[in-house]
Parts: sequence; structure tokens; C-alpha cells
Amino acid sequence: MQYSIIREEFKIGDKQEWRESELYIWVINPAGVVTFRKADLKPLWQQQNTNLAKLVTVTRESIGVRGLGIISVELGPEAVQKQQANQTQSLQKLHQLLIAPIADLLPSDANSPVVFIPQQALFLVPFAALQDEKGTYLIDKHTILTAPSIQVLELTRKQRQTVLGKEMLIVGNPTMPSISLQVGEEPVQLSELKGAETEAQEIAKLFNTQPLIGSQATETAIKQQIYGAKIVHLATHGLIDDFGFGVPGAVALAPGGKEDGLLTSGEILDLKINAELVVLSACDTGRGEITGDGVIGLSRSLISAGTPTVIVSLWAVPDAPTANLMSQFYRNLQQDPNKAQALRQAMLTTKQQHPNPRDWAAFTVIGEAE
Repeated sequence: MQYSIIREEFKIGDKQEWRESELYIWVINPAGVVTFRKADLKPLWQQQNTNLAKLVTVTRESIGVRGLGIISVELGPEAVQKQQANQTQSLQKLHQLLIAPIADLLPSDANSPVVFIPQQALFLVPFAALQDEKGTYLIDKHTILTAPSIQVLELTRKQRQTVLGKEMLIVGNPTMPSISLQVGEEPVQLSELKGAETEAQEIAKLFNTQPLIGSQATETAIKQQIYGAKIVHLATHGLIDDFGFGVPGAVALAPGGKEDGLLTSGEILDLKINAELVVLSACDTGRGEITGDGVIGLSRSLISAGTPTVIVSLWAVPDAPTANLMSQFYRNLQQDPNKAQALRQAMLTTKQQHPNPRDWAAFTVIGEAE
């Protein structure tokens, strides 16, 4: 599924203004047959005083995520009920625009992959959590992946054929580096993540290996070991700032020697990664600078460095549900090598215990499923 937002010039009052007019959707089935559909975007600004980007933002806020954080306000019963109603309404509105026009073209087999290639603000859409008019989540019926472009999808397919890594590299709660939150301010050490440490330990047990925790999880050690890794799991802080390399994004690791503890997107581009899967179990790792060529950030850098499959998050993920989801994901992966199916099943399991999409719908598979 490839989306394209079409804008046209409209006369509004006595001015000519460019506004969203339609959403073009191309669906390519496994046999290579292309079907074209479209959705009318004009009612968003003509009748509802909004646009697609605002609708995505409102939807994320209704889930409980805003900007780069989680909204953690204590709400009374009436406020909770209202928020849930807003959440359902927003998720269904996005479903109506993005999914309903092509719903009849989607596979009936829930295990068949559905790959979304979004555009602009649509890169921040939690496709798994979109709801139809009956309240059924998209993840209930489909196995979902995303890709920045058809070209990147083709690149990941080629890279999957050349995976050489054999080891497990599992990192959790490194001794955190210090960063300046504002220009000119004194550096502040990032908070520790005990949940990430537990998560790494649980996953390591599944594979009968040892995770790198605390002071062991240095940037130097990860750079040395990532070359020989088959699966890389980094449970730590994710940052989407630009640290001077022109490519936003960094993963927090333990500083030491000449390394500052920030593995940036720019540094990742200089690595040779032979892993078949890199999981960034951290906040906002699927975000970055949205351009006409997709999201430029951590996920794109990992793919450019050789990774065919990356799993990243669309918001700041809560500790406990994420640890449960990731442990379940790897249990599923041990039974079936399909990463997208393993993540789908982990989402469905986590959703039973933590029904708010904030707790189970943040992660997305980018690239190859197998």
C-alpha cells in the first residue's frame, strides 16, 4: 500500500491557498497487480477545521502520547470515558480514510503480510491500532509492516540474502550518558531504566546468553560486537535530536574511553551490520526528520548499514508492558522466524492485559518479515 497526499489550489475567501484535496492509494498484490483507490480529504478542512497531520496528532494524543512523551495525567471516571470515546472516534476516522477505501483488497489470511508505505505525517500513524466501524483493530485481522519506500523495501530484500551474523547482542539499561537538554545548559545524566534491564535479562534467558547491562554496555563494546551479531536488541533510551551528523537520532549506551555513550544515526551509517534483525526497544526510535523520501533517522541508518529488518517505536513506550511484549515477541520468534507475525501475536497477547493501544501498538516492523 503506497499513500500519496495530493494538494490543490483552492479559492478561500479572496485568497488562493494550497490545501489537501485527495489521498491517493496504490495497492500492489503478490501477483504484481496494481489497484488504485482514493479518499477525499477536502471535508477535513472544509467541515472539520483540521487536516491529515492534525488528525494524526489528535489520534496520538487520544491514545495518551503527545510529542516526545507519554501523557500521564490522573483522570476521573468521566474523563477516562471521554478520552476512550475520543480515542475510538479518532482511530476510526483514520481507518475510514486510510483503510476503508482498500479494505476489500487486503488479504483474508491474517498471516499474510500487509506492507504500508506512508507519506509525511502518515509515518506517525499506529496502523496496528486503527479501528473499523465495529471497533475491530487492524492488527486483529492483518500482519503489518511498514517501509519508507518501494526502493528501500527492495534493498532490505537483497540484504536479507547476505546475513552473516551468528551471535545474540542484547543490551539493557546501560550506565546512562549525560546530555544537554538545551543549548548552553549543563549536561544531565539520562534516567536509568530498570524495566529495560529486566527486559534484557528475560530475553537473554530465552536464548541462553548473557546481556550487556550497566557499565558493560559501552558504546565501544556494542560497536565491536554488532558486526558478528545475528539479532541485536537494544533496550535503552532513544533520542531523536540531531547530534551534529546531519541525521537525527541516537541510542543511549554507556560512555567510556573516547566514546560519549551516544550511538548516533551518523555513526551507525559507518558500521557494517550483518544482523538479520535490530530491535530498538526504546522511545520514539521510529521517528526522525520526515522528508519526501521517508523518515530520516535511526531506522534508515540501520537499513543503510545493512539491516534487512528493524523494529522501532512510534512513541515513548511504557516500561512494564514493553518488557512483556518483547519477551513474548522473542518466544514467538523461536517458534516461527517471521518477525511481523511474531510481533503481531505479541501485540495481541499484550493487548489482552493492557488494552490501551499506548501500551501495545507503538512498535512497527520496517523491512523484511522473514
